[in-house]
Amino acid sequence: MSHARPLRVVVTGGAGRLGRSVVRALAAAGHDIVSIDREPAAGLPARQLTADLLDADAARGVFADARPDAVVHLAAIAVPGSRPDAEIFDVNTRLVWNVLEASLAAGARALMVASSPTVIGYGAPSGWTPSYLPLDEDHPVAPWNGYAASKVAVEEIMRMAVRRDGHRMRFAAFRPGYVIAPEEWAGAPTQQGHTIAERLADPALSAVALFNYLDARDAGDFVTAWIDGAHDVPNGEVFFVAAPDSLVDAPIASSLAAHVPLIAEAAAGLRGDAAVFSSARAERLLGWRARRTWRDELTERAASTVAPAPHPPEDDLV
Repeated sequence: MSHARPLRVVVTGGAGRLGRSVVRALAAAGHDIVSIDREPAAGLPARQLTADLLDADAARGVFADARPDAVVHLAAIAVPGSRPDAEIFDVNTRLVWNVLEASLAAGARALMVASSPTVIGYGAPSGWTPSYLPLDEDHPVAPWNGYAASKVAVEEIMRMAVRRDGHRMRFAAFRPGYVIAPEEWAGAPTQQGHTIAERLADPALSAVALFNYLDARDAGDFVTAWIDGAHDVPNGEVFFVAAPDSLVDAPIASSLAAHVPLIAEAAAGLRGDAAVFSSARAERLLGWRARRTWRDELTERAASTVAPAPHPPEDDLV
């Protein structure tokens, strides 16, 4: 969204692992941020409101109070398998619907929604092989659990909104890689409990997601790039947003062959530490490219630290 003044941007889930970095990036770019979450976060450079966005009336009310120019929707059950599939699907789809309707009613002119790389279908118990690698946004989706299905639905709701409301509002969806918050480079547990050092020491932990990852600050930079340039790109775009390399200390082709043998043939053409997910569309349309890699960010202290027993997966809305 090209603009000549700071925008008021609502970030749902702004107190979460990803949300905090998105809020900080948008605020650093000069925007006026309102974070809406179930609980506030300390030190966030934003006005913080609390609301249950599963309640459509509450969502409309808090958005009417916030009066956003643009909305970034991150609130969701963020971990596959952390709750029953039916609950994950119900919660995530109701959230995006309520946020869409509340955004429109409040007069917002742009809405970006968070999807997930899991829509592609990797890890399916009955087997999955890609049509090609690296994966891009044109690759067919093949969800196999409630979380991935909810994210396909999120993207379809966004496309519906383009057809219905694209004459008055800009829309996009992004599929962020496995998000690494800044404190996790220094040894804090990642979303599913293990430290980065542990994930590198045991490649099987990251192989589940094809070794994809993304520094949360790079996600914030991407969201800011879209907010600032939404009118300069096609309405309703979907973007992969990931680091330019893979989270493994070995060649990616041999790592995939060892840990995900069904895709060994497709992976044979990947060179060095190349990413399995291509963010070329984001670079081409928005000039965005992730600037942070694990080799640069992982501190010596974190690399040599054995963390306590893993925490259970996050089970809250972030």
